[in-house]
Amino acid sequence: MTLRLSSLAVLAILAASLPGAQAQAASDEAPVPSAEPPAPSRIEPLAGYDRFDVRAAHRGVLVAASIWYPASDRIYAAPVGGNAVFESTMALVGAAAAPGSHPLVLLSHGSGGNMDGLGWLSSQLALRGALVVAVNHPGTTSGDSSPRRTTRLDERAKDLSAALDTILADPSFGPLIDGKRITALGFSLGGTTVLDLAGGRFEREKYRDYCKTFADQGDCVFFRKGGVDLDRLPEGMEADVRDPRISSIVAVEPGMTDALSDDSIGAMTLPVQLIGLGSPDAWRGVDVSASGSDLAARLPDATYEMIRPAVHFTFLGLCKPEAARLLAEEQDDPVCTDPEGSDRAAIHTRVIERISRFLGLAAVPGETSAAHQ
Repeated sequence: MTLRLSSLAVLAILAASLPGAQAQAASDEAPVPSAEPPAPSRIEPLAGYDRFDVRAAHRGVLVAASIWYPASDRIYAAPVGGNAVFESTMALVGAAAAPGSHPLVLLSHGSGGNMDGLGWLSSQLALRGALVVAVNHPGTTSGDSSPRRTTRLDERAKDLSAALDTILADPSFGPLIDGKRITALGFSLGGTTVLDLAGGRFEREKYRDYCKTFADQGDCVFFRKGGVDLDRLPEGMEADVRDPRISSIVAVEPGMTDALSDDSIGAMTLPVQLIGLGSPDAWRGVDVSASGSDLAARLPDATYEMIRPAVHFTFLGLCKPEAARLLAEEQDDPVCTDPEGSDRAAIHTRVIERISRFLGLAAVPGETSAAHQ
């Protein structure tokens, strides 16, 4: 065993070796107080984390994927997903998974996001009993985000189906998955993706018309700056990529819902949780209320919750202290600027509570629930 001395202990030893120190110690008549036993430290519960590659027939490259899960034992902790802007999330990398039958969540990031950027959410769902599998969608992930490739919605949905194939076949995690409780969860373009995966069919002409009417919306501006011809959107955008293994959907601020076909909306009978952010008003492009696409009212089995005060970007990770200034200097999107009176960590807590309740997970990290028996 290696004994590590605190800096105070080292200073005390050095002081005792100085000339006159022993004489000073002998002349001190005050009794030395007995040391209080140290209070037991509370070890923060952490989720397990690992990475794997997905071979997908529709991709010419491997798709990077990760999994968060309830761990059965502690191993070394490491930060996941941090960068110059966002705080990281601590995880037990490679720890053994807790036994039992667990619900599975397939997670899809937003445009320009990545699989680890939503670690604040993935880790907390894992601590409540779920396995969370996320991927980096090629062409729409951090450092590899192209307007032209963003319109290939079918490819993103297929990424999740391929990740599901891979994890179900995995000898370590496959046996832990409750095949009757597989949820697809997505944010922004990820919300679009999971709706596509659940049977929502997006029509090219409807999306073109939406951008003619709402040309100032962020998605339409993004495509215009990328030279995307909205009269010639890829046919794959309308492909049927429904995965029948998906039993429920969580879509947070989903984009492009004005383009969903009426027939596909009516046929989407599985439970759907829609979550909106926005203060005082939601962005039109991600508004599923009556003032937007009205998707919340048109789906056969949907619940809709608005969480405020927040904006679209509040769903992203916690920002480092200097992040907002750094982004302003770089003339980048204000992803760290929340509305007055908003507390991003508090908003995250409310999101975690709402999603956990919808999925039937434990209310408190580490508790046993119907999700883990």
